[in-house]
Amino acid sequence: MRPLDAGATLSPLIHLIDDDEAVRSALTLLISTVGLRVQAWPDPNAFMRSFDRLTIGAIVLDVRMPGTSGLTVLETLVAQGVDQPVIMLTGHGTVEMCRRAFKAGAAEFLEKPVDDEALLEALQNAVRQHVKSRERSQTNRHARERYAQLSARECEVLGLIIAGLTNKEIGRALDVSPRTVETHRANLFAKLEADSLAQLIRHYAALVDEADAG
Repeated sequence: MRPLDAGATLSPLIHLIDDDEAVRSALTLLISTVGLRVQAWPDPNAFMRSFDRLTIGAIVLDVRMPGTSGLTVLETLVAQGVDQPVIMLTGHGTVEMCRRAFKAGAAEFLEKPVDDEALLEALQNAVRQHVKSRERSQTNRHARERYAQLSARECEVLGLIIAGLTNKEIGRALDVSPRTVETHRANLFAKLEADSLAQLIRHYAALVDEADAG
């Protein structure tokens, strides 16, 4: 698999959004001690307009801020398809607020004054989660690109292979010789860059089902 794009070669970037300057300074220093880069934002609206959505990392977001609340920002990020995990911080947490944050898609909800170890552990877990999510997305994108290269007959053969049919059975189903099936099979394995039947099923069964449903 090719390396992750856009910022993946750099250390992960943590976006810290809090209107309290003292909190921003303290948390920036803390987070940097574990080798994570930090970009601090006092204004959630400026963050929403300008932050780099392609970077690997996570977002630390205060719940209570003047103007736009952290929960509103979280809901907007999710609606826009932003995939960086979000850790919510609050000095006045309630069960309802916590429930709403998790329902909206927060990765973690921590109360201030935040425990240093709890925040760092949450951030490291979030970054690992984000890397895995981006890797899955990239694998899926590459699979779709390769699948699109197949001919209509190769797609038919692929669907029957995934369904568990032998070459002879596929030949009978398509009214072609087993040798012709072998040729199609070799071509689609090459185009899909699959080394085994298990890999073929793992990466392409969902696409076959999607095509059949469409």
